[in-house]
Amino acid sequence: MLQDINFFSITVRIFLSVIIGGALGFERGRKRHPAGFRTYILVCLGSTLVMMTNQYVFTTFHTGDVSRLGAQVISGIGFLGAGTIIITGRNQVRGLTTAAGLWASACVGLAIGIGFYEGAIVGGIAIFCVMTVLHKLDERLRYHSKQLDLYLEFDAPVGLGAFINLAKEKDMEISDIQVIKNKTTEKKATSVLLSVKARQSCSHAEMLQILGCSSDLKRIEEL
Repeated sequence: MLQDINFFSITVRIFLSVIIGGALGFERGRKRHPAGFRTYILVCLGSTLVMMTNQYVFTTFHTGDVSRLGAQVISGIGFLGAGTIIITGRNQVRGLTTAAGLWASACVGLAIGIGFYEGAIVGGIAIFCVMTVLHKLDERLRYHSKQLDLYLEFDAPVGLGAFINLAKEKDMEISDIQVIKNKTTEKKATSVLLSVKARQSCSHAEMLQILGCSSDLKRIEEL
């Protein structure tokens, strides 16, 4: 009964899509990301409805491709994901996880819509774990990493040279130096993006404290 298109199966599929989509969206909304609770529900619910419509057309009129509309959802959801990805004034890319989550939510909705309940439930749980449990693990790995991505502002261009010399004195390696134009800073100030890697074991707080003593350094911020 749950595999066929009838009132009971439609109700179950829509309910399941709201529950799983809401669970995924709740985690992102709690952290105030661009796409939150309602967005994820709508994406998952819309995908479910598309697949049910495709199955209905196929079984009722005995024509068409049962996966055609689903394929359009997979490619079409890209415009929504692209809208959540932004590049900040400091050349930081934000929203990739949210965009990937929306795409995954659409895939769960397609699975629910076609009646693949086992895959939808297990996949939904896996996606939720990736977005919650592995997020903490990712932060932990970054915190204990020896490499730091920094945003710096100097009062004068010579400050960058002094910063590089200080890093070398403290046995740190600097790479990926990029001088950027930032409209929010003063005309004489120099804004720089770079990566710093400590050869010895050193916490991020200790590295920031050491490098923060550089001359002409106006601002230092970990990215």
